[in-house]
Amino acid sequence: MTNTYQQTINEWRKERNETIRKENGWLALAGLYWLKLGKNLLGSDPKSEILLPERLPANIGHLEYNGRSVSLRTDPAKKIKVNSTETDFAILQPDTSDDPSYIQLEDVQLVVIQRGNKFGVRLWDNQRKERQSFPARTWFDINEDFRLPATYTPYDRPKMSYFPGVTGEKSEFPVDGYLSFQFNNKDYQLDINKEDDGTFFIRFSDPTSQDETYPTGRYLVAEVEADGKIFIDFNKAYCPPCAFTDFATCVFAPEQNRLDFKVTAGETYQHH
Repeated sequence: MTNTYQQTINEWRKERNETIRKENGWLALAGLYWLKLGKNLLGSDPKSEILLPERLPANIGHLEYNGRSVSLRTDPAKKIKVNSTETDFAILQPDTSDDPSYIQLEDVQLVVIQRGNKFGVRLWDNQRKERQSFPARTWFDINEDFRLPATYTPYDRPKMSYFPGVTGEKSEFPVDGYLSFQFNNKDYQLDINKEDDGTFFIRFSDPTSQDETYPTGRYLVAEVEADGKIFIDFNKAYCPPCAFTDFATCVFAPEQNRLDFKVTAGETYQHH
C-alpha cells in the first residue's frame, strides 16, 4: 500500500470527523418536530409544538401548516431572521427546494423538512455539548484490497426501488443504474443514485452490520477519476447520520444492495 494512498484516506477520515462537529452539523442537531395541521407554536414554553432551548423566549410566534405549505408568523416586536433577512412573516421553503428557508434565532437554526407527504421542522442548537464531547469516529484499518474497479450501467429508465427509512416505513425512490465489480472472483452489483454533481451514491449493507458496523448499513460515494475510471473504495464507507443523532431522517440500503461478504473496511460503529 502506498503511503500517499494511506495519507489520502486518513485526511479524508479526519475531515469526516470534523464535519459532523461543525456549526449546524449533525452533532448540533437537537430536535425534529412533525407539524400538525393549523398552528404550531414556536418558543421555549413546554407547551410549544416546536420547542426551542430554554434560553430563548417562551413565545415567538407560530408556523401554520395547511397540508401543502408552511408559513411563519411572529409577533411584530419579535422579528426573526429568515435567510439572514429580518421579518415577521414568511412562506417557508422546505429543505427539498432549491432555496430552503433557514430560520435563525441567535445560535439556533431551523428549517422545514419534507419527507413524502409529511412536513416537519429540524432544529440545530450550536450550544449542544455533543459537538465537542461525542467520541471520535472509528474505522477499520486501511486495506487497499477493498478499493475495487467498477463499471457503471445505467437503466434504460430509472427503476423504482424500495428503501427502508428510520421510521420503519419503506419509501419508493428511482434508481438510475448499477455499479458492477468483482470481489474474490465473484461478480456483484450495487444499485446507485446519480447525484446532481454526477457522483454515484451507494447505500449498502454486509454481514459486519450485525456487530461491527452500523446495523442498517453504510453509505459510500464511488470515485470517478479524470480518465473516467470508476472505483468503489470501501475504505471510504461511512455511517449514515442516524449513527450520530436521533433527529436525522436516514434512508437505508435496499434489499438488493445486501452483500454476502464482510466489508471489513471503512467506518465501524460504537453503539453510543
